[in-house]
Amino acid sequence: MFANRFTKTVFGLALSLSALVATQASADATLDRIKGRGKLTVGVILSGAPFGYIDPKSQEQKGLNVDLAQALADSLGVKLETVTVTPPNRVQFLQQGKVDILIANMQYTEDRAKVLDFVPTPYDRSGGAAVVRKDSGLKDWADLKGKPVCISQGSNYAQPLIEEYGATIKALPSQPESLLALQGGNCVAAVHVGATVGLLLQDRPEDWKDYAIPFPTELIPSDSVIWLRKGEKDTQAALDASVKKLHASGKLLEFAKANRLTNTDFLQAQQKALSAAK
Repeated sequence: MFANRFTKTVFGLALSLSALVATQASADATLDRIKGRGKLTVGVILSGAPFGYIDPKSQEQKGLNVDLAQALADSLGVKLETVTVTPPNRVQFLQQGKVDILIANMQYTEDRAKVLDFVPTPYDRSGGAAVVRKDSGLKDWADLKGKPVCISQGSNYAQPLIEEYGATIKALPSQPESLLALQGGNCVAAVHVGATVGLLLQDRPEDWKDYAIPFPTELIPSDSVIWLRKGEKDTQAALDASVKKLHASGKLLEFAKANRLTNTDFLQAQQKALSAAK
């Protein structure tokens, strides 16, 4: 009986070690696979400037996230392939291997970090802004209590809107659909990344002349990070080194200014800190 137990224990340990080795091999192979095929595939959201959009004249993908993706591909010595994702499918695309990484307007949350790994150095910090009708009478987040608020599916703004401010959430597949729902009177506010909706109101004054962003603060400003599958430590380390270099050189700050990111305080602080740490 003792021998039987011992055999089972050894067999169990062997299986555990095999699983660990397999996981490590898989993680180690990820970066090699990217370099071997000569291509980094990045999931991006093209919901609007300054982060990602289609240029109406050239029909090319533009934005801070697209520029960052290209810079990361360059740092790895490979070509860039972008794949358009949406809030409902972006994590699925990553986990299914349709993309290598996500640069897709996904701020860090503890819940997301339980499912995915991420590049430790953030490339930006973003908070939510509420677009409302000018005649709504809404002046602050607390005014949303008991009222319908539109967001994108999978948004990290859902929890604070419900738990802290008592709003009733309507989750739409994308930011454009959420904003259309706002214009259609299906919600009193649409909450999305402040930099994006701020530029939208600025660039399309005729469409949005009756709307404003009146709340004085942004909702839960959080680190914007690059997401990848669990256990891909080599890829994580390589990309983290690249992001740090982009900060230290001021390149990320250049991308932000070129794409009209309205608030660059975080990027300026990162550039200063990481250049001094060289």
